[in-house]
Amino acid sequence: MNPAAVFVLMLGIGIPLTFIKSVILNVVVSSICLAYLLFCKVKPRTLLTMLLVALPLAFGSYVSQRFYASHDQVHMAWIYATRIIAYLTLGATLTLPNSVERILFNLADHLHFSETFVYGMLSSFNMIHTIKVQWQRIKYSALVRGERYRLFQPALYLRIIVVSLNLSGDLAQAMTSQGFSEGFSRSRYEKDELPVWQWLLVSILIVSYVACAIIFKPW
Repeated sequence: MNPAAVFVLMLGIGIPLTFIKSVILNVVVSSICLAYLLFCKVKPRTLLTMLLVALPLAFGSYVSQRFYASHDQVHMAWIYATRIIAYLTLGATLTLPNSVERILFNLADHLHFSETFVYGMLSSFNMIHTIKVQWQRIKYSALVRGERYRLFQPALYLRIIVVSLNLSGDLAQAMTSQGFSEGFSRSRYEKDELPVWQWLLVSILIVSYVACAIIFKPW
């Protein structure tokens, strides 16, 4: 599916998920999302790692509600535990099968996100490798002088701020040299189409989820 449609689906189900108290629906949402990720050929090992990382958070929510909820402790404990997994898998349906570039460009094309926001976010993600390299250089230069920086030292953050300012200036010059002007649209070589049937599918899924929660009120 197109990332823009998945983004709308994620919001359309994620927002009601906050207010709907149903363990069954949370499990159904998580199961469908995992099936979709497997269909998109996401590695099972990646999904297993994702679930294992979220397991302590889900367990902590379960324990806190099980022993400290004001009413219906068992039900509330399962609701909050499964809700974390549902949120995680919902977000994964957007981020795991798609690259950052594809997500941002489709949000701009089909949901009319600001071009300035899209290219600013894209440049920030592309600068992550550069920031890691600069981080290593700062540490190595300190070791040459016989110093060892630790995370709580102000001198470390001062150097990181200086490097970030330099990178910001370089980025602005690079975007200007590439012909980027704020407020103007950009042309792209490839553009993902968003067929009508995907909008219909998203609408049906959102309406079905909310209607099921309101009408049947599953446990």
